[in-house]
Amino acid sequence: MRLYIVSMEKALRSLIDWYDRAGVEVPDLPLERSVRRVRPKPAAQPTPPPARKPKAPVFTANDPAPIAAACNTIAELKAALDSYDAGALSDGARQAVLARGNPDAPLMILGEAPGAQEDRDGLPFVGRSGQLLDRMLAAIGLGADESYIANVCFWRPPNNRKPDPAELELCRPFVARHIQLAKPKVLLLTGGVSMEVMTGVKGIMRNRGQWASVNVGGQDIPALPIYHPAFLLRQPELKAEAWQDLLSLREKLAEFAG
Repeated sequence: MRLYIVSMEKALRSLIDWYDRAGVEVPDLPLERSVRRVRPKPAAQPTPPPARKPKAPVFTANDPAPIAAACNTIAELKAALDSYDAGALSDGARQAVLARGNPDAPLMILGEAPGAQEDRDGLPFVGRSGQLLDRMLAAIGLGADESYIANVCFWRPPNNRKPDPAELELCRPFVARHIQLAKPKVLLLTGGVSMEVMTGVKGIMRNRGQWASVNVGGQDIPALPIYHPAFLLRQPELKAEAWQDLLSLREKLAEFAG
């Protein structure tokens, strides 16, 4: 219908224009209306597919629990870790880092994970934080052969970050077996990661200095969470609290002396 009206209007204007050129008086017509062009709607853009969520890291098809349980000595545990495929965790590290010190000592110290120097040397706590730890132990009369030092993660995480929960779970059977083989009388948990892995408690600022009981393989072991030496290097004003924790540790070890 609209097309028919537009055509009639054009024909009428053409006729009146002819009369005007022929000298016939014609009425004035309103200006020609512009016809709005209807623009075609843009084609609908396809909806992009939702971004895929990153998959959880896959470490290995081998279950670490039976591998750890099969180790009857610390040397066998070290060999098992050296050959174990922990996926991205072990791929990014030079080697598995087990322990240093005396495995027969009554005190076993558990830290977080190897750093760059520990990854190079294959020993835990050998950098600046390890040197501070040694001085802390010496301050309460503990020599190099009176403690056994390890971590709750055996490989240096990529970019020296904290080990994530999946990596800690992967290491857990090896940590438990390590403690069973070392048979310590007392555990010293340095830092929030070690404390959470062994006790399930979060918040090192609230819980440092408070003794807990950790059950490993049916054995209850007294465990003391303290600040990590690396944290004390950044917060030296907290060394007074750390000293109180060390005195508490010395008292506990005295109960097992003799």
